[in-house]
Amino acid sequence: MADSGNVSTPDRPVPALEASLRRPGRRVREIPAEERPRERLAARGAAGLTTAELIALVWGSGARGLGAVDLAEEALARHDGLVGLARAGELELVDLPGVGTAKAAQLTASFELGRRLLADWPAGRWTVRTPRDVADRLIPQMGQLEREELRVVLLNAKNAVLKVVTVYQGNVSASLVRVGELFRDAVRINAAGAILVHNHPSGDPTPSPDDLHLTAEALAAGRLLDIELLDHLVIGHDAFVSLRDRGVSFDRGGPGLRDRATAAE
Repeated sequence: MADSGNVSTPDRPVPALEASLRRPGRRVREIPAEERPRERLAARGAAGLTTAELIALVWGSGARGLGAVDLAEEALARHDGLVGLARAGELELVDLPGVGTAKAAQLTASFELGRRLLADWPAGRWTVRTPRDVADRLIPQMGQLEREELRVVLLNAKNAVLKVVTVYQGNVSASLVRVGELFRDAVRINAAGAILVHNHPSGDPTPSPDDLHLTAEALAAGRLLDIELLDHLVIGHDAFVSLRDRGVSFDRGGPGLRDRATAAE
């Protein structure tokens, strides 16, 4: 049986390699070729590297007296792991020792690309059958936002998504949001239906009285424009609430989300 002390896992390389990578100030060319992050990426694939090694590859270099992997591990430790690091703003990243504006921008861009990939996967037009279809797409984008954001998912008659529009950023309430803005793009592209989605930065997706008020006003506006408001989702950090599922009546005696999509096929 192999010595367990020399076992490598995606979160921890073998001790000899770890010591090699963490040696302060050691240049890449001084590390044996087979131990360099780029070569390990080619040999093992991205899944075989630790989180710190992947960040080190994004950065490409460390700082004075600190290797790239060492610098990445320090950043992860200061923000309690990858989730905390992903939530950090660019100014917070710049404040990390050894991380300047260039490295902060590289990391911010990398996290944003990951969020967009999750939201757009699979590629192409997608169909909404249940509230979770929308939540699974938008939680990766909106669940960790530090301020409220209101988006409108625009649908055709078959519940295929035509467009997702951000209509407001800030304190989402009926007194501040112009209801006409919710349907502006829907009118332009002749959308048949719409779903409101907004986040609670606190992480708790429980609907507030303001959320219910905004929903009522949007329903009234949708009736005037003959655009069916199908649901209003409130997103938390890793959860969501559908006001339709909570008992709010969104249709006008017509089919619900699931039935509407089935009937249109």
